[in-house]
This record gives sequence, structure tokens and C-alpha cells, in this order.
Amino acid sequence: MRTTSTVKGRTGPKGARRPRATPLLALCASAALALAGCSSGGGGKDAPSPSPTVSKAQITTRPQDGADHVGIGVKDVGASVTRGTFTSVTLTAQGGQAIPGDLDAARRTWRPAANLTRGTAYVLTAQAKDADGRSATRIAHFTTVSPSNSAVAFYTPEDASTVGVGMEVSFKFDKPVTDRGAAESAVRITSTGGQQAVGHWFGAQRLDFRPQEFWRPGSRVTVSFDFDGIELAKGIYGVQDKSFSFTVGREQISTVDAATQEMTVQQNGAVLRKLPVSTGQPQYATYNGTMVISEQDRQTKMNSTTVGLGDEYNIPDVPHAQRLTNSGTFIHGNYWASPSTFGGAATSHGCIGLQDTQGGGDPQSPAAWFYANSLLGDVVIVRNSTGGGTVAPDNGLNGWNLPWPAWTAG
Repeated sequence: MRTTSTVKGRTGPKGARRPRATPLLALCASAALALAGCSSGGGGKDAPSPSPTVSKAQITTRPQDGADHVGIGVKDVGASVTRGTFTSVTLTAQGGQAIPGDLDAARRTWRPAANLTRGTAYVLTAQAKDADGRSATRIAHFTTVSPSNSAVAFYTPEDASTVGVGMEVSFKFDKPVTDRGAAESAVRITSTGGQQAVGHWFGAQRLDFRPQEFWRPGSRVTVSFDFDGIELAKGIYGVQDKSFSFTVGREQISTVDAATQEMTVQQNGAVLRKLPVSTGQPQYATYNGTMVISEQDRQTKMNSTTVGLGDEYNIPDVPHAQRLTNSGTFIHGNYWASPSTFGGAATSHGCIGLQDTQGGGDPQSPAAWFYANSLLGDVVIVRNSTGGGTVAPDNGLNGWNLPWPAWTAG
């Protein structure tokens, strides 16, 4: 966010007229001029010389001293100098914590190395010298915008990650956004595969982007967003200005047929392996539709009370768990069911189970193999799950279930 309050200078308002001199002052001024005209020598060299102790270096800080509600981005804070070079620039947070920063090669500009913290008081001290070695100093005390007056967005995927073709770019704001057009316009997404990503709002706090079809394998996607200074809602300003990129890996699409309890794993269009599974029993049928792996855990705890199913199960060490929905659908390892269950019966509470060992130590188990060969963003399609319904597009990164005209309309 840009600085919203600054300290005004001590001069009068621009364009204000000076008071007229009284006749007595004018007469004295004339007399002084006459005396000056009678003095000898000089030839115009009588003007006072600049003090040899005053530095010519002119330092400017961003923000100015006393500013409040300052943005936390690296572009919101800094220092620059003309007719000189910096000898030292320090930024200190309340409590004395030093904030690292970077000087340019010419030592004339400085900026912090990372974003600052909201609702924090800082002191920026800049020291410089001119060509004659004379020192100049400028100090700015300021406070960053408070959490109550700002909004941040958490985003997926991680910078520099390699993901599957179904990965969506998802922003989740910590406060409701009312100016959705301004927020969406602040996001720029480019792909070396030439695909255009379009945004869709799921409520007031989530904005997802995806192309019409899955990302092209091997493409590199770059995301930049500048919410800094945008009034996202009345009195609520964005504070982020960032960019990140990710690489799309090979295409892996796994199709689960709930009628046969089998999953077919394809990479780049070729069948890689067929695995027996166990999907949801009739009263807890697995969702149909296109789902995307959004989380991976080698081992996790699963408790039915967290998904509103009472005391149905409590398993502290579920191996090779990969999340498909926010509501709790996973494709995971199962060591507690008999081997004959997989490929033969639907016994789960909505998840997709693969045969595994307790502790997940057998790399040859179907669940361990599938986990090792999966990426965040890989696609899992479920078909023929009787009574499962179609997964909601905002239940996980599953916007692919929304037709393109409806996606672009939102």
C-alpha cells in the first residue's frame, strides 16, 4: 500500500502571497542598497559562500518521517540519495530487530529485502556523504498498516514447484473482497504453452484461475499480482506485490471406476498401471467428477468426528494420504482391510483406498507406488459411484467440474 499520510512541510501553501513591505522597511532597504553601491572592490563577489560543513548530499526516504498506514511491500519503503552516496542505511522494527536490505551498485538507492510486518513501528536511518566527504543523515519514523485495515491473500501453488496438469492458481483472502474487478485485474498469468487463465470467484474471499483445458505438459506458468494499495473493500487495502512461477510436469490422469473398483493410471495418454481400489460404501458414496490432488502426507491421522461422521473411525497413522476435497476425500493407503477388499468391495466412508502396509514402509504396495508417482495438481476422475453425486467445484481445487461458460461468467 502506498503511504496514506505524510508530514507536511513548514512552508506556506503553494501560491500564497508574501505580505507587502512597509514604507519604512522599503526605505531601509533602499539605504542599504545605496551603501552597498558605494563600497569598493568585489565586483559581485560579496555573496556569502556555502558553509564548508554542510553536505551537498540530498537524502529522500520513503515514507517520510511520521507516516502512518504505510504498506508492507518492498516498494513502499526505501531511501535514495542525490549528489552523494550512501554510507549506511538501517531499518529497525520496534523491539530492535534489524531488517535486512539491499543497496544498488551505485550506493544511491536502498530497499528492504523482504516485506515488512503489518501494524509495526519502524525507524529508517539513512546516512550518506557527498563528493567532498561531508556527511548527511535523515531519519524516518513510520508505522505500517494495521491488520484490521488491510487484507492479504494466501496462494497456491508454491513458487518454483512442479505440478500436475490440473493445478489451479487459487487466492484466498483473509477478508471479504467487494471490489472483485479491481482484485482480479491486479493478477497477470502467462504460460509458455500459450494458454489463457481466467478467474472465477467462489464467494467473496476466494479467486481461482485456470485455462479452459488442462495445462499443457512441460509449460512454465508465471503469476504476478499487485494488490498493494488497492482498496479491496471499504477501508481495507491490499498490501502484496509478488510474482511466482511453477512448471507443469507430465500429464497424469487416473480414472477410478467405482463399478469395477479399479483405477487406471495414465501418463501422457498411455496406461501406466491398473490398481485395485475400494471406494465409498453406499451410504458414504465417493464423489463422482474430476478432482485434483491438493495435499500430500506420507502419514496422517483420520478421525470421523472431524467430518461429521461421529465415532465411525479413528486411525492415527493413515499412510500415503493425498487430499482430493476440502471436505475430507482422500486417496490413501489402507492396511487394516483384507487384501481381497481391494478390487472387490466398496467399504470406505467416501475415500479411495489402496492396499498398503502399516507405516507405509513397503515401496511395492499399490498405495506407495501411486504416492511416489503423483504430483500436487494431478487429476483423479471418479465415475459410476452410485449415489455419490458430482463434487462441488469449490470443494478443493476442483473447478474443472464447472463448465467453461459458467466459469468465465463468474
